[in-house]
Amino acid sequence: MHAVESTIVSYAPTDALARTAAQSGDRIVWVKLSLTYLPLAQPVSDAKVLTGRQKPLTEIAFIFAEIATRDGHSGIGFGYSKRAGGPGMYAHAKELAPNLLGEDPNDIARLFTQLTWAGASMGRAGLTTQAIAPFDIALWDLKAKRAGLPLAKLLGAQRDSVQCYNTSGGYLHTPLDQVLKNVEISRESGIGGIKLKVGQPDLKIDIERVAAVRKLLGDDFPLMVDANQQWDRQKATRACRAFEEMNLTWIEEPLDAHDFEGHGLLADRFDTAIATGEMLTCFDEHAQLIMAGTDFIQPDAPRVGGITPFLRIMALGEFKQRKLAPHFAMEIHLHLAAAYGIEPWLEHFEWLGPMFNEPMQLKDGRMHVSDRPGLGFSLSEQALRWTTETQEFGTRP
Repeated sequence: MHAVESTIVSYAPTDALARTAAQSGDRIVWVKLSLTYLPLAQPVSDAKVLTGRQKPLTEIAFIFAEIATRDGHSGIGFGYSKRAGGPGMYAHAKELAPNLLGEDPNDIARLFTQLTWAGASMGRAGLTTQAIAPFDIALWDLKAKRAGLPLAKLLGAQRDSVQCYNTSGGYLHTPLDQVLKNVEISRESGIGGIKLKVGQPDLKIDIERVAAVRKLLGDDFPLMVDANQQWDRQKATRACRAFEEMNLTWIEEPLDAHDFEGHGLLADRFDTAIATGEMLTCFDEHAQLIMAGTDFIQPDAPRVGGITPFLRIMALGEFKQRKLAPHFAMEIHLHLAAAYGIEPWLEHFEWLGPMFNEPMQLKDGRMHVSDRPGLGFSLSEQALRWTTETQEFGTRP
């Protein structure tokens, strides 16, 4: 029997490979936070205002995070709050920001977890996760800029444009004749779909308004309605039945946002798709919604904590064959929707336009991803004038 010779191979690193990834990574050296208030041209009312649950929306609070690294890379992200919560989000973001200094900006998942635990005693949803979002989004913007790619391309884009619908012309405070004018303007501008607010105390008024817009648009132009959580299960069933013949793309938030089971039951019962999810503020809530069976999921990256949890929602949604229509913040959601495996919709809001230097490209019913690296936007001089507070951490390189 012959002895088998063994050879010991040394894996000792050479000088060129002596450092580990942890030793060689870039480092965050500066973070800036800003609290900015975007004023709306006129107060906005939906069904929550009509029923006395909320006051008309007059401004939106934005929390911007700017991050810079030792090696000269930078990124920007934002979160937002409507009506209330902006100062609270800003205060918690200031508590979190020092945790980023000295960290490797490549480790986005680890940093999301770290920031989550930094505020864990306040919970893992709501304000605490929303305060993380500006940092997480800024880190993804930085990563894509460093790669020289639009974020959609970095994520592995499925498409270079996303079908786009408009919401802002169909609020309940807008008279029907003006709604019809707004619909015409939107269609002529190249929008791909129209969404109307519903949820009047008298369902007949909703039906009249939606029927008038359907007649104007024709039978096949994409039309959606949004009840903003104003119906119980019985009223929602009646409304869905009444709208069934209008060939709607979806009926949005017919029930309370956390009635996951109820939305799933409506989705099973009616041919018209059911959409919801914009009010949810973490992955776990969206997971419950997805498993309950709604047709369209509508996550909002700033509300769920940023792009990192949004990608988890996308993965589960695609696995369960849910359609995607992210809420608000089209400057961020264009890139995420472009990477979704099932043809999605993007919500168009022109409100944020004055805050950024770069226009978005709407053509033939679709919003097109630009070739600018990262998210592709920078703050305008107007946004700086609307800023009420700032705070910096670390030293700007």
